[in-house]
Amino acid sequence: MVFLRQLFRLVRILAVFAVSLLELILKRPHSRPERAAWLSRFCRRAVAVAHLHVTVEGPPPSHGALISNHLNYTDILVHAAVQPSVFVSKIEVRKIPMIGWISMMAGTLYVERGAGGSSERAAEGMAKGFRDGLPVIFFPEGTTGSGEEKALPFRTGLLAQSILADQPVTAAFLHYDVSEQDKQEGRSAMRDIHWGSNRPLAAHVLQQLAIRETYVRIRFASEPISFSEEARQDRKIAAVEAREAVLALSGE
Repeated sequence: MVFLRQLFRLVRILAVFAVSLLELILKRPHSRPERAAWLSRFCRRAVAVAHLHVTVEGPPPSHGALISNHLNYTDILVHAAVQPSVFVSKIEVRKIPMIGWISMMAGTLYVERGAGGSSERAAEGMAKGFRDGLPVIFFPEGTTGSGEEKALPFRTGLLAQSILADQPVTAAFLHYDVSEQDKQEGRSAMRDIHWGSNRPLAAHVLQQLAIRETYVRIRFASEPISFSEEARQDRKIAAVEAREAVLALSGE
């Protein structure tokens, strides 16, 4: 029964992928807003067929930078399904099957850690997103967490670039849960949804496809983060204040 559920959902997701690919070929979106709109449509379809039930709390920001905790590759699908956006991601994401291709076609800016000039390229790419009037989303943790901590320590680079660009930075918090029937069958968000950094992708995808119903709550702050003067001068302090703003939305 579980295998049939996994197979059925995988086939439906691949069908959504095929339809979205055909749409991309026929419409050929060129501008960043067009590509972001295409990604949003794709993600709304994918979220629906994967039985991810998304609840939005608070107003999603229409522009500026948006930061969030990071638990799963589906975080990108959820954020994009809420509204068209531009994503900034580490270069490794481009190598993930399906997700990497989607992110590339949607105009995602990739950052290669330790590469010369990466900060300048990130700043240039983010500036283009800001100018297009789209929310620029990135995950300051830099990797997916296991959920044992609500959020890992934040990296400073992209956050500092947003502050230097004088853009509002809005916090968001993602929370996953499974249905009561899933819990009775031994599944949990910690074990079957949160990815962490050392779990094989294929095995984790199969785990997630076996879940009957996944509930995702995304909570947005009502206003941008008000950084202190010290934070505007010291990126490490800014990272701490940004993490605190994200954690304040956890509701626990």
